[in-house]
Amino acid sequence: MHINIDNNRYQKMPYHKVGNSGLYLPAISLGLWHNFGEEKPFDEARRMVLTAFNHGVTHFDLANNYGNPPGSAEKTFGKILSEDLNEHRNELIISTKAGFRMWDGPYGEGSSRKYLLSSLDDSLKRMNLDYVDIFYSHRYDEHTPLEETMGALSDAVKLGKALYIGLSNYPYDKLKEAIDILKDLGTPPILYQGKFNIIDQTIKETNILELCMKEGIGIIPFSPLHQGVLTDKYLEGIPEDSRMRMAGTITEDEWKQLQDKVSLLDTVANKEDMALSEMALRYVLSTPNIPSAIVGVSSIEQLNKNLDVAKRPRLEKPLKERIEAIIK
Repeated sequence: MHINIDNNRYQKMPYHKVGNSGLYLPAISLGLWHNFGEEKPFDEARRMVLTAFNHGVTHFDLANNYGNPPGSAEKTFGKILSEDLNEHRNELIISTKAGFRMWDGPYGEGSSRKYLLSSLDDSLKRMNLDYVDIFYSHRYDEHTPLEETMGALSDAVKLGKALYIGLSNYPYDKLKEAIDILKDLGTPPILYQGKFNIIDQTIKETNILELCMKEGIGIIPFSPLHQGVLTDKYLEGIPEDSRMRMAGTITEDEWKQLQDKVSLLDTVANKEDMALSEMALRYVLSTPNIPSAIVGVSSIEQLNKNLDVAKRPRLEKPLKERIEAIIK
């Protein structure tokens, strides 16, 4: 299978500035959490990455434990890089993270200096890279002093193994403290990664969005479609083969309450001549201080639907208010 690189790719995607940094990200970033490990045929994963790149997606978001088995998404992406995108490395923003369990023993998870820097070295080997563009602390670790964690992140930049620092899934108080420490170290974070969509408004409700705006830190949300709930896939119920059903992350009663809201949101989208997924993605991208949204896909068809939304205008305030009235 041969896929040519499209020379017009940068005309297909808008790019937005990240906080106070000099970095720009594509409106749509591709997340490799699912469907890029050994569970997915390599040619399908390769086709999705190259299709994204040919539509102007320059940012690919990974973590040490992505894929099945953990680490396999980085290996897959590394192979695609070496076979297809090696000469385009300077055009790419590659991010990875460490924080959740990756290997056995007491040093295989958390946010200690030992774990973070060892994990980063392993990630670079799996992807055959000298550096990543963004390295995240994937979660706050209550067992490790923040000074140690932030010191390790800062040193990753000073050692040339990462260009920028990001923080992910931190609660408000620890995020604020971490930002202050990193500023004192001379390596302020440029991005906060957390879940955000029409249904899950946690980063707004906990003032993380406000804090990041004040500090000049961009926010890049994952799960902008609430793991598929904000698409037509769930309008008739939870499919038996869905991740939500198999993981048992929601009860039938919880789903019934959520389904009623999703149905109302779908009605609003239809009246605006949009698919629910388009409205959901545009809602996220219409939120101030969000330069890009990370989408996860399992097929070229899903990817193309998300890419089609990239250049569409932000939602007007009256429509956003109607949407938010439904979810309150």
